[in-house]
Amino acid sequence: MKLNLKNPLIFFDLETTGINIASDRIVEISYLKIYPDHREEVKTFRVNPGRHIPPEVSVIHGITDDDVKDAPKFNEIAQMLANSFEGCDFAGFNANKFDLPLLAEEFLRANVDFDLKKRKHIDVMVVFYKKEQRTLSAAYQFYCNKDLTNAHSAEADTRATYEVLQAQLDMYPDLQNDVDQLSEYSAHSRAVDFMGRIVYNDKDEEIFNFGKYKGQKVISVLAKDPSYYSWMMNGDFPLYTKNVLTAIKLRDFNKK
Repeated sequence: MKLNLKNPLIFFDLETTGINIASDRIVEISYLKIYPDHREEVKTFRVNPGRHIPPEVSVIHGITDDDVKDAPKFNEIAQMLANSFEGCDFAGFNANKFDLPLLAEEFLRANVDFDLKKRKHIDVMVVFYKKEQRTLSAAYQFYCNKDLTNAHSAEADTRATYEVLQAQLDMYPDLQNDVDQLSEYSAHSRAVDFMGRIVYNDKDEEIFNFGKYKGQKVISVLAKDPSYYSWMMNGDFPLYTKNVLTAIKLRDFNKK
């Protein structure tokens, strides 16, 4: 089934130096841009992460330090990517929990103003897990009846994810062919930041979703325990989470 699109939809996948959102870096980004008229545009970029790629990670995606030593750093391609992504929605496999927050961190580090939170996000893995409970390779076999060769190649995984979503729309009549609806269906939670450290409660108030203050309103915690803000700002939290926390703090301060 062809996707019903209002905006271009970016299917993307990252290969990285590791799985820590706050400290790891991109070594490859591939995206497949689907236009509302179903034209396709594919781009893949190797990225110099400015740090060593651990051998155990290279074994997974096949990219070594030598492969990216002459590649541009992310801040050298960030504005070009932001321009390409302008006005687009996003889709990926496990993107809401990993690829999107890590990409957001890279844009912040590059000082490029591109807020991914303002776009719709479809996580094909969440649709799959809610329907079948498998991995991308299994999803590709199940939905498309094909073997996923070159798994953990960003471009192969990106195209496979696109094909899986199309097949999901064919298989499940209750899935609406609408980016807004698919984004809502594939969301893990009503997260304020990408990592879900801060979420909305049923009154649309920001609450902490971790730690000793889990379930409590952010503004209430900051009022009774101001040191908690400093602890988070100095801790190993993603830049996006810190920016969200600061925005809430400043918004509350400006109301007084």
